[in-house]
Amino acid sequence: MKRAWISMGANLGNPEKSLTRVLEKLHMVPDIILEAVSPFYRTAPVDYENQPFFVNAAVRVRTTLIPEDLLACLLRLQAEAGQKEKVFRYGPRMLDLDLLLYESSVHCSDTLILPHPRFHRRRFVLRPLCDIDPDMIHPLLHESMQELLQQLPANSQWVERILCPASLLP
Repeated sequence: MKRAWISMGANLGNPEKSLTRVLEKLHMVPDIILEAVSPFYRTAPVDYENQPFFVNAAVRVRTTLIPEDLLACLLRLQAEAGQKEKVFRYGPRMLDLDLLLYESSVHCSDTLILPHPRFHRRRFVLRPLCDIDPDMIHPLLHESMQELLQQLPANSQWVERILCPASLLP
């Protein structure tokens, strides 16, 4: 089994409920074991700011799926949650699931780039990742998640922790 890290976010409908539901669904996928779940965070939108605040979290899983199949599973879960094709980049989302890392793999194809190319610049991704694996090393930058988070400008994004129900933790 391989370890993978996934970022979750939503800002339409009931975002907390959307993240809770997808965690329950991930838990039921036979080829995925949910290992760790970060607290939920309310976060300011980035890049396109004229939209509701997001709720974000991160999870660590163990899986027998290869990266492309894991991504396909995440895209299926997004669609089941009502996420349609993106009208425009960085816009509002019913549910967004991003495969951030798969072990320490570096991978580039038409459908998947690992590690995710922008996550190291996103407080809404790094803050939850640091809750579950602060010492994990980025396979290309060779710095820990905590170091990457500390390098972000203090005013780069507003992030507020929301207490995560204990029942969501493995």
